[in-house]
Amino acid sequence: MEQIYGIMLVALAVLAIVDLFVGVSNDAVNFLNSAIGSKSVSLRTILIVASIGIAVGAIFSSGMMEVARKGIFVPGEFYFDEIMIIFMAVMITDILLLDFFNTIGLPTSTTVSVVFELLGAAVIMAAIKVYNSGDGIETIVNYINTSKATEIIVGILLSVVISFTVGAIVQYFSRLMLTFNFEKKAKWVGAVFGGIALASISYFIIIKGLKGTPVYKMVKPILEENISLVLLGSGVFWTIVSLIIVSVLKKNIYKIIIIVGTFALALAFAGNDLVNFIGVPIAAWQSYEAWIASGAPASGFAMSVLAEKVDTPTMLLILAGAIMVATLWLSKKSMTVLETEQNLSRQSEGAEKYSSNTISRLLVRGSVYLGNGLSFLLPKSIHQKIDQRFEAIEYKGKRSEQPMFDMVRASVNLVVAAVLISVATSMKLPLSTTYVTFMVAMGTSFADRAWDRESAVYRIAGVLNVIGGWFFTAIAAFIASATVAYLLYIGEVYAFFGLMILIAILFYRSNQIHKAKQIEKDEMKQLNREDIVTINEVINESSDQIAKIVSKTNSIYSGIVAGLSLQDLPSLKDNKKAVKKLEKQVDELKSNVYYFIKNLDETSVEGSKFYILTLGYLQDIVQSISYISNNAYSHINNNHKQLKFNQLRDLKTIELEILELFKDIETVFGSKKFDNLDKALSEKGKVLDTISDLIQKQITRIRTTENSPKNSKLYFGLLLETNDLVKATMSLLELFQEFNNHVESKK
Repeated sequence: MEQIYGIMLVALAVLAIVDLFVGVSNDAVNFLNSAIGSKSVSLRTILIVASIGIAVGAIFSSGMMEVARKGIFVPGEFYFDEIMIIFMAVMITDILLLDFFNTIGLPTSTTVSVVFELLGAAVIMAAIKVYNSGDGIETIVNYINTSKATEIIVGILLSVVISFTVGAIVQYFSRLMLTFNFEKKAKWVGAVFGGIALASISYFIIIKGLKGTPVYKMVKPILEENISLVLLGSGVFWTIVSLIIVSVLKKNIYKIIIIVGTFALALAFAGNDLVNFIGVPIAAWQSYEAWIASGAPASGFAMSVLAEKVDTPTMLLILAGAIMVATLWLSKKSMTVLETEQNLSRQSEGAEKYSSNTISRLLVRGSVYLGNGLSFLLPKSIHQKIDQRFEAIEYKGKRSEQPMFDMVRASVNLVVAAVLISVATSMKLPLSTTYVTFMVAMGTSFADRAWDRESAVYRIAGVLNVIGGWFFTAIAAFIASATVAYLLYIGEVYAFFGLMILIAILFYRSNQIHKAKQIEKDEMKQLNREDIVTINEVINESSDQIAKIVSKTNSIYSGIVAGLSLQDLPSLKDNKKAVKKLEKQVDELKSNVYYFIKNLDETSVEGSKFYILTLGYLQDIVQSISYISNNAYSHINNNHKQLKFNQLRDLKTIELEILELFKDIETVFGSKKFDNLDKALSEKGKVLDTISDLIQKQITRIRTTENSPKNSKLYFGLLLETNDLVKATMSLLELFQEFNNHVESKK
C-alpha cells in the first residue's frame, strides 16, 4: 500500500507540469494585454520581454511557497495519508477548473482557485476526522485557517471596485492632458509622463517582483524609512532619463513604458503566482521525504514539518520557469483568454462577444441620465473642449492591423496596475493580480469612451460575466476539491487511477473543443475581407459567399430529410448546430458591411447596393433552412408520429430536385462561369411546380386518409418554407445575373 504514495508523487509531478501549462495560459493575459492590444511593438519582442521577466521571477520565487504548506490549514492536525489526499485533490481540481476557463476564454485568478481548493479539500478531510473521532462539528475550525478565505473574498471586492475606479480616474486625466494626438505634444510632456510611469514600475519591480529575495532585503530598510524621498528621487531620475530618450535618442517613450511594464508584470507573475502551480507538489514531495525518514505509518505521522520554512531547490524553480516560458510561446488558449479582455476594452467598433442583459441595460440607462444631468452643470464651452480632447483619430489602415487601444491607454494600464499591486503588497492587502489588471483595463476603457452608446451594454455584460466567473471560481474550487478529496478517501487506489484517467479524457476533450472553436473562428475571419476595393472584387467575393452558403444549405437540407426518415434526433440536432453556424456567418458578413462600403473606391460604389441586397437574400435563405431545421428537430424531439411513407417519399423527390439545382448553382459560382446561370434559373419553374403538386397531394390525403394534425403541420411547413427557400435563391441568381451583365456592358 505504501508504494501508492510514490506513484502519487510521480502523478503530482506530472500534474504540476500540466498545471503550469494551464495556469500560464490563463494568467498570461495579466501582462500581455497592454502590449499586444496597443501593437506598440512586435509580438515576438513582447514574448521575449515577457519570457525574460518570467525566467527571472521564477528563480526569485522560493520564498513564496508557504501558502501551499500552511497558509490555509493547520498541517500538524493532519497525518501524511490525509495530506496526500488533500494535495492530490487540489491538483486534479486546479487543472480541470483552469482548463475550463481557458477553453471558454475567461480570465480568472489562479490564487483564488488554489486557495479555495486547499480550503475545500482540507475542510472535507477535517470533517471526516471530526466525524470519526466523535468530536463536535465546531472543532473543524481547529484544522482550518479561516481568516485566509475571508481575506480572499474581501480581496475580490476590493480589487473590482478600487481597480476600476482608479484606472478610470487616471485614464480620464491622462487623456485630458495628452489627448489622442499624444505624439504631437511637447517633448517635456511625454518626459514627465514617462518619469512618473517608469518610477512607478520600478517601485513595483522592487516591492512585488523581488519580494522575498536578497535584493529586496537589502533595500527594504531604505524604502520603509525614506519612502517619500525615494519616490520623489526616482521620479526626478526617470523624468531626466525620459527626456534624454525623447530628445536625444528620439525614441518613443510610451513604447519604453510598455516594454518595461510588461517585463515588470511578467516578473511579478512568475515570482508570486508560481506557488499556485508547483507549491502543492513541492509540499507533497517534502512531506513524502519527511515521512520516509520518520519510519512511521502513513496514518500516524503528523505533518507538523510543513509548518517549518523550507527553501525550494533552485533547479526546480528553473525547470518551472522554463515550462512557463515554453507555454507562453506555444499555448493557443492564452490568446483565447487574451481576446476576451481585448474585445471588452477595444476602442473600435466590431462584433461583440457577449449579449446584453437587464443589469447592463439598467446601468447604461442610468449612466446616460447621469451624464445628461452633469452636462447641465458644466458651461457648454468647457463641455465642448473636454469632448474635443476625447476625439479619437480615425484609423486609416486595415481593420485587422488596427490596435485595440493606443499607447497612452496601454501605459496607464500597466502603471496603475503596478502602483495598486505595489501599494496593496506593502500594506498587506489581499488584492488579486488578475482582478487588478483586468479591472484597471476595464476602467481605462470606460474613461476613454471606448464604451459608447453602440457597445456599452455588451461590454458591461461581458465584465459582469467575468466577475461572475471569479465568484464561480471560488465556489467551484471549494466544492470540486472537497468532492475529489472525499472520492479519494473512500475509493483509495481505485479512485486515484480512475481520476487520473478522467483528467486525461477531459483534458483531451477540452483541447478538441478549443481546436474546433479555433477552426470556426478562422472561418469567420475569412469572411472579414477588407481588401475589396473594385467592382470585380465585389463580384468575386459575392460569388464565393453564395457558393459556400448554397453548398452548406444543400447539405443541411439533405441531412434534415434523412433525419426525418430515420427519426434520427442526434443527426437533426447536428443540423441545427450547422444552421446556427450559417446564421453566424451571415451576421458576420452583415456586421462588416459598414467597413466594406467605406473601403470601396469611388468607381465601385454602385457595388454597395448589390452587395447589401445579396446579403439580404442570403439571410432569407438561411432563415428558411433554419425554420425547416427547427421544426423537424422539434417534431422528432417531442416524439410525434413519424411522417408517413408517402410523405417521406415526396420529400425525397423535392430533396433530389433541390440537390441537383443547388449543385448547379454551386458549380456556377465556384467556377465563376456566370454564363451558365440561365440553366439554373430555368429550373425554378420545375421545382416550384413540384412543391405545388406535393401540397395538393397532402390536401387530398387529409381529406381521405391522413389523421395526424402534427404531421400535416410539419409537412406543410416544410413544403412552404422550401418554396420560400427556392424563391429567395432564384431572386439572388436574378440579382447577380442582372448586376454582372451591367458590369460587363460597361467594360
